Amino acid sequence: MDEKRLLAKALELGFANAALVNTEDLVFIPSFRPLCEENLCGKYGVNYSCPPACGSVDEMRLRVQSWRRALVLQTMWDIEDPLDGAQVKPAKAQHNRLTRELINLAGEPGLMVGASGCSLCTPCAITEGQPCRFPELRYSCMSAYCIFVKDLAQRCGMEYDCGPGVTAFFSMYCFGPRG
Repeated sequence: MDEKRLLAKALELGFANAALVNTEDLVFIPSFRPLCEENLCGKYGVNYSCPPACGSVDEMRLRVQSWRRALVLQTMWDIEDPLDGAQVKPAKAQHNRLTRELINLAGEPGLMVGASGCSLCTPCAITEGQPCRFPELRYSCMSAYCIFVKDLAQRCGMEYDCGPGVTAFFSMYCFGPRG
């Protein structure tokens, strides 16, 4: 699917905003990794898509940059408290479902970077000492990649902090393999 159609399809599916960037222009901040170690999401060490199992910061950067382009996707939700898991969790799940749907419609190989860590299996097979059940569908979040989302949103002309009562989530579809 050409890039213009991909952007249009993203908006048609319900994303609030979509923009294209070159993956070489993404900003990766290795000092973000300790935030994952704080385990506020509860997935550190118990999910293949999250640190430490997902790979080092350099490995994650190289994974993204093995693709030429990234489609940055944003949804916005009426959520008063962005720390309210009861509201945030289903919104992120819907955001990630839409991202996967768009990738499937694109029909081209690529890499999904989610709004949260993979939730395809509950619990993740890592907790049972088993291999990942869906390695080709597994996705890590922007935080695991140490992508500076605020900078990315600004460069894409998207609001990062949408104001009181509105919470934005971001994901990416990286595509166009390098040489």
